[in-house]
Amino acid sequence: MKSLDIKISLCKLMHRNRVLPTSYTAEDFDVSLTLRIFLASLTVILGTTVSQATELDRVLEQENRDKGVDLEAMPVIDDMTFLRRVYVDLIGRIPTGTEIRDFMNMPEAGRREQLVDKLLEDPRFADRLTAFFGDMLRLRSNTPGGSALIAYVHQAMEEKMPYDELCRRLISTNGKANLTPEVGFILGDDADPLAMAAVTSQVFMGVRMSCAQCHDHPFDVWTRKEFYELAAYFGKTRRVESQITKAIYTTEQPTNTILWPPEDSAARADRKPLEPSFPIALLSESKEFNFIARLNEFRAKQEEARLAEQAAAAKEVSVDALLAETEEKAVLATRGGLSGLGIESEAKSEIRQIDIRGSLYGNSELRMELAKLVTSPRNRYFSRAITNRMWKEFIGRGFVEDIDDFREDNPPSHPQTMDFIADEFVASNYDLYGMARMIVLSDAYQRAHAPGNAEFAVREELESNFLSTPMRRMVSEAMYDSIVAAGHLFDVKHPEGANIKTVTETVRVAQAITEGEGEVANLTGNTGGAEMAMAGQPSPMMVVSGYALEEAIELDFDKLLKPQEEVSVEKMEVMSAEELEAQRMEREQPRPGMRYTTKTVSRQFDDNPQYGSAYRMVSPAPAGHFLRVFGQPGRADLGDLREDTASMRQALMMLNGRLSHEASRVGPMEPIYPLLVGKKANLTNAIRMAYYEILTREPTAGEVADAQVIIGEEDPVEGMADLRWVLLNSNEFRFLP
Repeated sequence: MKSLDIKISLCKLMHRNRVLPTSYTAEDFDVSLTLRIFLASLTVILGTTVSQATELDRVLEQENRDKGVDLEAMPVIDDMTFLRRVYVDLIGRIPTGTEIRDFMNMPEAGRREQLVDKLLEDPRFADRLTAFFGDMLRLRSNTPGGSALIAYVHQAMEEKMPYDELCRRLISTNGKANLTPEVGFILGDDADPLAMAAVTSQVFMGVRMSCAQCHDHPFDVWTRKEFYELAAYFGKTRRVESQITKAIYTTEQPTNTILWPPEDSAARADRKPLEPSFPIALLSESKEFNFIARLNEFRAKQEEARLAEQAAAAKEVSVDALLAETEEKAVLATRGGLSGLGIESEAKSEIRQIDIRGSLYGNSELRMELAKLVTSPRNRYFSRAITNRMWKEFIGRGFVEDIDDFREDNPPSHPQTMDFIADEFVASNYDLYGMARMIVLSDAYQRAHAPGNAEFAVREELESNFLSTPMRRMVSEAMYDSIVAAGHLFDVKHPEGANIKTVTETVRVAQAITEGEGEVANLTGNTGGAEMAMAGQPSPMMVVSGYALEEAIELDFDKLLKPQEEVSVEKMEVMSAEELEAQRMEREQPRPGMRYTTKTVSRQFDDNPQYGSAYRMVSPAPAGHFLRVFGQPGRADLGDLREDTASMRQALMMLNGRLSHEASRVGPMEPIYPLLVGKKANLTNAIRMAYYEILTREPTAGEVADAQVIIGEEDPVEGMADLRWVLLNSNEFRFLP
């Protein structure tokens, strides 16, 4: 008990003594819910969880048998564990108390399928996929058209755009980002043909051809000429910056800039434009494939439905409406000749449209041809690459590792299973939602982890053959949003004005200057910021507060997708209070030759924070931000993957960061509050609610006893904040069950 007392005292000391600048009710938290959750959890202990093995599982099982794998698979996880895992994977956060209750109220038969279908229709699934593609496509808000491209990809996910269609648009589109946001993909690498060849092969087909830029590939079959022939598809595309408006766009030029032999060749005097050629062998057109036949049938039915819908809509136009329109045009014609009929204005509009869109930006026939080849159903690399990425995202391990390194001497571990998923994906018209559903409803996804005491070799064999799932930490965006959800921070949790606080700070004020000494100005600035500016250090706009490393600019996707002439993307960003304050400080920097004095001022603010989702922030986040510290890549370089190793900085950010502090605080508007204060106070139920909201499970009797000691008797609200802070800092919270 003595060691526990020391541990509890340390937790309280660390949580309370830091310098720190939806819903269900307590009545809903009843014994019946606890009993249902307990019974659901018992199934995994007693081994009675029924496997709902899918066709995917049968293919995987047969492939393991063919490989001679004789280890027994880990059991399927219980309902509560599945609930937490699939919530984090599909919508990027843990379930709330209300969502736990709703799940347990679903009929037991088909409960998991019903939940998955519900989550796939949740708007947050599009957010989750956008973050996935943000890493894959290296989407960056700080590149020309980057924020608009992120918004476009998000819209494509919301509308369930087929994956092949999205990729074709990204590869082939020309124009300006604020008119055609897809072009941000090309602009991200400055429309450099060699860079785009490397990106296209590695991102969309999982083939690392970039080594062949300087010489024949040392480990693979690709030659330098093949790399240049691929780059030639981008050789006519130019990045242009308007000297008047500074707008950046892409257009096409008549000649190809990719010349052969390369500039460093001895025969460079004979260099000539190179004809594009696609280096990947496609499946033979003369051979029938079942998955392609199913795709063609799917698309034929889709087209038939579209034409029928058009015909039905056309019939709704009444004869009276047509006659009325004819009479109106006749009246206009008697007044204004041809212009009255609108013929002249229509013609001018069409000419103007052709001039701007056709002449200025141009269509890239070469890139359109490349886009068709890359996304062809006969290009196995295309469907296999995205299958491998999605499998890795949800299972934790790819069929091919690294995920973008398909080559002969790095074969997939389970080629038949990978091709089964890839073929189903193509046949479904490249439906990302369908692939996600197939994976998360498989036994392979729902397997438990290997036992903690398993030897490394056994654990490795289990995981490499997908007989158990590897331990995975939440991706940084999911961890951020899970902390926000657990702490009820998506909404305010204190009444307005209930937490008014006073902040005292020292500011620098400009003094009046006597005649002849310079301009008189009335400026106020932060002393620290002024000192940094005078010392040549980054201005406050470039410095992230050590306490507010969780804050960032939020993107307004709707505004970013509205076509606007010459409106900078940055103006469409929704800025946090911290960023606005930084802008104020930037404007109020001291000017050379001014005289200043310092004074102490006080200001009041309502300490009642409300957080948005990490999935709507500028991406990638600034260096040092919570998301970056927990593994979000910078996306500047090709193959810049997420980092999942632990670090001291991560631990310190969780221990001392504002996000975990605010999530730990208990507000009067939270459902847990009546269980701590007032006539309905029930500390045991409050502890159980905290465990459900943070760890998605019932606490053990020992954990309840420890929690009661942590909370203490003096102030249950402060004590609960200590407990929640401890739970948020646990490994159990960070890692998927």
